[in-house]
Amino acid sequence: MSEQAEPLKQQSDADGGPAVEGEDISIDLFGGKMDRERLKVVLEAALLTSTEPLPVSELKKLSDVSLDTRQMESVLEELAQDWQGRGVELNRVASGWRFRAKPEVQQYLDRLNPQKPPRYSRAVLETLAIIAYHQPVTRGDIEDIRGVAVSSQILKTLETRGWVEVVGTRDAPGKPELFATTKQMLDDLNLRMLSDLPSLQEIGSLLEQETAEAASMRTSAPEPIAAPAAEPAPAPVAIPASASVPVSSPSHAETDAPEGWPFGPDDAATAGS
Repeated sequence: MSEQAEPLKQQSDADGGPAVEGEDISIDLFGGKMDRERLKVVLEAALLTSTEPLPVSELKKLSDVSLDTRQMESVLEELAQDWQGRGVELNRVASGWRFRAKPEVQQYLDRLNPQKPPRYSRAVLETLAIIAYHQPVTRGDIEDIRGVAVSSQILKTLETRGWVEVVGTRDAPGKPELFATTKQMLDDLNLRMLSDLPSLQEIGSLLEQETAEAASMRTSAPEPIAAPAAEPAPAPVAIPASASVPVSSPSHAETDAPEGWPFGPDDAATAGS
């Protein structure tokens, strides 16, 4: 009598119900068995080659065994642990899971792409913060909180960036549009949900700390060193009338100010207030 092979028993268990947490997940891919480690290799390849975060619903398609969300997330969390201590990390954001470079190595990667990232004015960032913490809000709500008018360019900048979108209208005269943040904003901030944003109290404490540090730096700045007195100009030298003096055009240093004088190139924000 021939014995029943153990792999057949494992496949039967997998077909009969969900795999037990901690046991290998048997998957029939590439013409053979694939255990939990092999599944992580497939997930790793899919996530590394994707330019966008992948939701769990999509990652489940990589498995021939029916896995629930908890089981798939368990494998993904284990994969994230495997990448600890490397230059990239596996994170869960609003749209799913993705690999990204760690912040401490980003400054080196920027050398490969020297283009400066877009900078936003204080008005744009304040408007984004109001929408994030009070959404959904109308343009009038934003103006009431900021105390100043909100230009259409500010909202257009946030919509073009994909951070803000119109989610409806308020049942009020004029039917004003309601603005809310998007998953793209959370993805760009490497957040999973809005509750991961710091509280307003934490932000206020950080601003107060930065203000205090800036004031301390101003008060502790050394006194400016007085410039040395200019030496007297030399007496003019008399040139005989019969002498031939060549005439040359003035040099760049004589006609133009040094590059960047008195200030460097304008590095203003991309959006106005």
